[in-house]
Amino acid sequence: KFNKENMAASAMNGFTNATDAADYLVVKGVPFRDAHGIVGRLVLYCIDNNKSLLDMTLEEYKGISEVFEEDIFEAISLETCVEKRMTIGAPSQAAMNQVIAEYKKFLG
Repeated sequence: KFNKENMAASAMNGFTNATDAADYLVVKGVPFRDAHGIVGRLVLYCIDNNKSLLDMTLEEYKGISEVFEEDIFEAISLETCVEKRMTIGAPSQAAMNQVIAEYKKFLG
């Protein structure tokens, strides 16, 4: 039996969505080297304040970079982070369905 609440909480610990925050900044026109530094500051801020990236307010984000807008929260949500991963073996539903179909064919 799976405890979905614990699984979701565990997935958000450790800043698994930090890469998505960097991708968000790059899409907004920030060079990756700068986005990497900004996200590093976000993570340090969260560690110092015992928060996750999703616990931060927009004002806290803007205190580190004015590039952030309200859409940051959708960009770093657990659902977005998972569904963006589309390669074989990745956690998105589409990728998992593809792997399951391959194994079903193999197992006959």
